Amino acid sequence: MFKKIISLLSVVMVAALMIAGCGQNDKANTKENKAEKTDAAKEKESEAKNSEATEANSNDYSKLISYMEKETEGKTKVLYENKEPQVHKLKDVSVSLDSYTLVQLNDFHSDFSIPFGDQTNGGVILAHYTVKNNSNKDVYYMPSLDISFTGAQKAYSNDRDLIPEEDQLPVKLSPDNDYLVKAGETVSGYVAYPFGQDDLTKILGLSTVSVEVPEAQANKGKFDAPIGSPGKFSLSLNKQGSEKVAADKTFYQDKATVDNLGEKKMLKEKSNINQSQKLEKVNITLDGYQFTEFTPNSVEAPRFNNFKNGIVLLTMKFKLDNKGSEDIALSPISSTLKLNDGAEYTLNEGMLLNYGYNEMIKSGTSGELLQVFTLDKEQYEKIWKNKSFEVEIGPMRNKEAKDISKGKKVKFVLPK
Repeated sequence: MFKKIISLLSVVMVAALMIAGCGQNDKANTKENKAEKTDAAKEKESEAKNSEATEANSNDYSKLISYMEKETEGKTKVLYENKEPQVHKLKDVSVSLDSYTLVQLNDFHSDFSIPFGDQTNGGVILAHYTVKNNSNKDVYYMPSLDISFTGAQKAYSNDRDLIPEEDQLPVKLSPDNDYLVKAGETVSGYVAYPFGQDDLTKILGLSTVSVEVPEAQANKGKFDAPIGSPGKFSLSLNKQGSEKVAADKTFYQDKATVDNLGEKKMLKEKSNINQSQKLEKVNITLDGYQFTEFTPNSVEAPRFNNFKNGIVLLTMKFKLDNKGSEDIALSPISSTLKLNDGAEYTLNEGMLLNYGYNEMIKSGTSGELLQVFTLDKEQYEKIWKNKSFEVEIGPMRNKEAKDISKGKKVKFVLPK
């Protein structure tokens, strides 16, 4: 009888343990399920927030347009939209053009006519920019993101009366806060560019405009320590412009391409040449070249009057590795192209380069250098294209255009 009781108690205890174990497993499973549900909920919430943010961004332009229409008493119509971002890096600082829209604005109040060239019909480009400081130091950024185009009579900048001031980037970054972008900070905002009807017709005909992107600055109220080099954004204004911007990405970014001086057609190119020469303490590498047929637009055509038989541009890309103690200035560098197996020569064309006074390859760093030559198309086709091309480049110069390579030059023969 005693053995039976012991046996019965054993069975009861085992059963109890099994039930307890099952209860613990159920609790664990419940916790896991709750955690999974919580994670899923968070993910859905994040997706919802992103969706709301995207929807808000898409609605922002309509709000700005409604504000502009009400403020100016004008009539609006969206002509073109672009949501493909463009980014220009200034070392650890980046400036991005996130999106933009071109709006027709007609029959508005004459009080707003001055920035529209004293006209009461025209258009406005609304653009959204973001300045991001990824460094561990404060920087200063003046958002003078002016629009330019071929034949422009002035720089086109933000008009503070067209959209709410609290949405404007030049209000968020202004003298009131010393243009400060704190370490790790991101500042976003809009810019409104007005165009009178005459200028609107011009830019629609050109199909693109460009935005000048200035450097950031390391020191408050000074321009003695620029961060990065200036750049440009290309804005298409219609389908034709969109196709042109896409096509221009295949060409080297000389002034003819970046400033939309005309149309290029590729004739011959070669890349990854990697021929190197040493010029004092600078290693110069010929990276590639492009021969393009160039047709200037009507505004730029008078500058090319000497070329009666068509134009071919030869653009060369070099890499400079500056191991010297002085910075190399890009704008004063010159080169000579020898044609017809050395029987003729021509100098590089500085007006077709985009380099500003402050654009340098710092001591101990590397950078790109373009050189452009303008050739007569008929002579290129009939005489030059099947013969050798030799380029002589140098000397290297500093910011004051002083020779820092003792007058020496290096030569490269273009491989076929």
